[in-house]
Amino acid sequence: MQVMLKGVTKKFSGVTAVNEFSVTLPDGELICLLGPSGCGKSTILNMLSGILPVSGGDIFFDDDNVTKLPPEERGIGLVFQNYALYPHMTVLENICFPLEIKKVPKEERVARATKMAKLVHVDMLLNRKPKELSGGQQQRVAIARALVKEPRLLLLDEPLSNLDARLRLEMREEIRRIQLQTQVTTIFVTHDQEEAMAICDHIVLMKDGVMQQFDAPQQLYDNPANQFVANFLGAPPINNIPGEIKNGVFTTEDGKASMKLAAFSKVPDGKKVNLAVRSESFVVKPAGTPETMECTVTGVFKTGKDEMASFTFGDQPFRAYIDLEEGLEKDQIVSLGFKNRGVFVFDRESGVRYV
Repeated sequence: MQVMLKGVTKKFSGVTAVNEFSVTLPDGELICLLGPSGCGKSTILNMLSGILPVSGGDIFFDDDNVTKLPPEERGIGLVFQNYALYPHMTVLENICFPLEIKKVPKEERVARATKMAKLVHVDMLLNRKPKELSGGQQQRVAIARALVKEPRLLLLDEPLSNLDARLRLEMREEIRRIQLQTQVTTIFVTHDQEEAMAICDHIVLMKDGVMQQFDAPQQLYDNPANQFVANFLGAPPINNIPGEIKNGVFTTEDGKASMKLAAFSKVPDGKKVNLAVRSESFVVKPAGTPETMECTVTGVFKTGKDEMASFTFGDQPFRAYIDLEEGLEKDQIVSLGFKNRGVFVFDRESGVRYV
């Protein structure tokens, strides 16, 4: 099912949590609402579910305007952050419960619940109570309960946040497997960019209730729409070197270093900018090579096949992954050029991307 939001706004006591939000989410995909805490992603999820009414705009499921429909008429499955399992019920009873509410005959609801339990790999736990389950098992039961009523849309509100690191990795892969197998359009809320990049077909990246970019994960990383997107995605974070560009020459803010790059000609003269470069986008060049920056090595840290080195360009610090074969040493002067991707120029005030 395709999901479309048109100019959706949500206000709480005069505070705008979501502002004129418009996006079309493709049918059958796993889509992530990503952003820092307080950006409005859970608010959007709750408006999609019908738990929160919209302050303005419309929500469509395919061609159906569901903006004013109550939750029970929207055909959604919702998995909360704390799973919200009924402690006095067994796993089977928990999964069956939505069907019991709909007065589905007992034999049919048990058959459907058992089938769903097999899908999420909890069919050996049907007689246990929630307190007898691990966090990952509880999450699987919550997903089975959401899916057993055959929803048009599955909503997951930070479902991995209560799990340890190893289980988070396992369960995000399980969520992807289940979504691919069921082909239910799924919207997944998280503030963890690694989770979003690993399993989602598309990401909606948000800030202060406004969508910053909607794209495939790799596109957000390779072609960020603005400074916020570039800063939010990537570990380690992207390097930002402040400076100014005049006549195609970038000069650092301290005035102690400069370099020329053909792409800088796209930047209006005199603009205060950030030269933003991914740590993996630097490459060592012979001294005197055009379009390089002369830098001083301030530290070298082994990371296996590569090494992470820290540098200064003028007095501006940054970090880069460098091939071990370069054999860099502290205080060495090196010329660094750039690879074909991962190099951007952003307006320092507005965050607008020039290059």
